[in-house]
Amino acid sequence: MVMMMMLRKQRWNHLTTLRSFCLHSPEQGTLRNAFFQSPYELRAFSSCLMNLSYREKLRSGLVDIKKDDAVALFQSMIRSRPLPTIVDFSKLFSGIARTKQYDLVLSLCKQMELQGIAHDLYTLSIVINCFCRSRKLGFAFSAMGKMLKLGYMPDTITFSTLINGLCLEGGVSEAVELVDRMVEMEVVPNLIILNTLVNGLCLKDRLSEAMALIDRMVANGCQPDAVTYGPVLNRMCKSGNTVLALDLFRKMEDRKIKPQVVTYSMIIDSLCKDGSLEDALSLFNEMETKGIKGNVTTYTSLIGGFCNAGRWDEGAQLLRDMITREVTPNVVTFSALIDSFVKEGKLSEAKELYNEMIARGIDPNNVTYSSLIYGLCMDNCLDEANQMLDLMVSKGCDPDIVTFNILINGYCKAKRVGEGMRLFRKMSVRGVVADTVTYNTLIQGFCQSGKLIVAKKLFQEMVSIGVPPNVVTYGILLDGLCDNGELEKALEILDQMHNSKMDPGMHIYNIIIHGMCNASKINDAWNLFCSLPLKGAKPDVITYNIMIGGLCRKNSLSEASMLFRKMGEDGTAPNSGSYNTLIRAHLRDGDLTTSAELIEEMKRCGFSADTSTIKMVMDMLSDESEPVERMLHELQLSRSVKVITWSFHFSKMIVD
Repeated sequence: MVMMMMLRKQRWNHLTTLRSFCLHSPEQGTLRNAFFQSPYELRAFSSCLMNLSYREKLRSGLVDIKKDDAVALFQSMIRSRPLPTIVDFSKLFSGIARTKQYDLVLSLCKQMELQGIAHDLYTLSIVINCFCRSRKLGFAFSAMGKMLKLGYMPDTITFSTLINGLCLEGGVSEAVELVDRMVEMEVVPNLIILNTLVNGLCLKDRLSEAMALIDRMVANGCQPDAVTYGPVLNRMCKSGNTVLALDLFRKMEDRKIKPQVVTYSMIIDSLCKDGSLEDALSLFNEMETKGIKGNVTTYTSLIGGFCNAGRWDEGAQLLRDMITREVTPNVVTFSALIDSFVKEGKLSEAKELYNEMIARGIDPNNVTYSSLIYGLCMDNCLDEANQMLDLMVSKGCDPDIVTFNILINGYCKAKRVGEGMRLFRKMSVRGVVADTVTYNTLIQGFCQSGKLIVAKKLFQEMVSIGVPPNVVTYGILLDGLCDNGELEKALEILDQMHNSKMDPGMHIYNIIIHGMCNASKINDAWNLFCSLPLKGAKPDVITYNIMIGGLCRKNSLSEASMLFRKMGEDGTAPNSGSYNTLIRAHLRDGDLTTSAELIEEMKRCGFSADTSTIKMVMDMLSDESEPVERMLHELQLSRSVKVITWSFHFSKMIVD
């Protein structure tokens, strides 16, 4: 009996609990009725539970909702009776859009329409945003047309979305026109629209229009903020207009816009790149005085600026200051200092900084390792540089083509071209693709070591695999061919350059003219020299010096002297090499008077005799009297020759 009563009580409690989940209606007031009525009404009750389920999920905010979950939730919503409101669907679409699943939103919106659920202003705005984010502007404007047909007036958010979409696609002019249209429709542009347009104009390098737009918006009562001016300042700084950026920065302050640390850092970085380090430091101190604490970007810009100017002691002091102020340096900060020390030849200091960053738990990157490898190569510590390469690989930092090029160049400079070639092959196995710099380095290395056949094979290889040779490549190869007596092959390659419409430039022509002169083909060199203006090339001082030297070698001193005078008339001033070449030729010819006149002229122009000229004079005067010996002694000690009197032909010789 007691057991029966307990069972009845449990059953009653169970029914009471279920009753609390029931949704009342005029026809169906209790759960009991649901149990004993039709299967359709039972399904309706199940729908009630699903209703509660989707509403709970919508209330949760749909954070990071996955595609499958979003589709399942949408399906549960369209099966629910009564159907959810358009507000519920808006919440779902908005949540999915926040996860950047734009195509999914558009697909579900289409399904919603097929269910007979009409869009409202908010859902159409979501659709427009998704089309814009998917770079489908035509569809976005079609959705806006639909909005107008349904009688909805686009609001600021709708226009803002379309304007942002146009700017993302580079249609800044169309975005400006759309702003004019929204003003006509009496929709007031807000600060977000202003900032979007200013950013778009700056990306197109239309700074004057961006500034005019800001002034126009200010006149219409829209107050810009620091975000508005950010893109303008950024573009000014990147284009080197630091003075304009500083002027705008002061205007911001006049308009009571408080600059942020990002703004200060931007201008400080630009000042440092301009070399205006004192101004940069002054602005940094001003920032600190105003209570704006410099961040790692600010300090890194300053450190990089001082290091690039060779003021690495001050750069190191800034690093100590930032650590004292509890601003944690990052890999860029350390890499800037390490690179600076390496370029100054202070490899031991660079290594100390490297050890410091390791101790602080900061992982070096490609720039750090490449700088250190460069420093080791410059110190001819190639084995240690190779070990550094292995270390960076073991630390999970994959060397790029820049790193490999540095080490290959180190091997070639040290006349260890074979090891450079082995590293080149090893690099290819690792999947690092050689570039033009790689091939240029190796071709030059083999040319300088006299292995011209290997150099030519490398050149053919780079062309066959699609690595484009540049003017530097051709210059290296042509120089190697000319130095090794293969002038005809060099001329063939020059013809190839002409046929491929590549402009050789004066450096290439100088190599060929020099090669012709060395091969005693002075007439050919002269013909090429005279044809340069027809090829659109203007001879430089090196060209003239080579040609003067060639004519002197041919013993055509009168032509050489005429060319020497002509170069000045053509606007190319002679240099020390021009004078010394001609002086030695006249000395060899025994024309001491002309030599003396040229020496006097050379002195007036501020040039001095080179080692070859001094040696020639010393050899000529070696058997002379005691005064001459005293002059020679003075010449050897000070490397300058005073005015001397030579009783025969040589009157004066001046060398500073």
